[in-house]
Amino acid sequence: MAVPASAVRMRLGVWGVRAMQARNFSSERSGNVGSSAGSVREAGGAFGKREQAEEERYFRARTKEQLAALKKHHEDEIIHHKKEMERLQKEIERHKQAITKLKQNHDD
Repeated sequence: MAVPASAVRMRLGVWGVRAMQARNFSSERSGNVGSSAGSVREAGGAFGKREQAEEERYFRARTKEQLAALKKHHEDEIIHHKKEMERLQKEIERHKQAITKLKQNHDD
């Protein structure tokens, strides 16, 4: 029983379709295991070592960027929460003053 592609898209949404495409892509690649074409890294030798070093350098740089972005995000969050604490402290003081005024008016 074949289901039209539009029905699948409607049911799964964008992310579901993307997941299906990713799964299909990975299954298509697994069929080429016996082919003679391979990556430079798998071939070994100087080019393989160079490829490995470049990959490691790339991932170290990428990790460094991600950590810097995460650190900046946390610093921004801290600043935001400090401002929020100051705002709430002012609100508390305002409410305390209102209570004091009400008590004074009630005592009069």
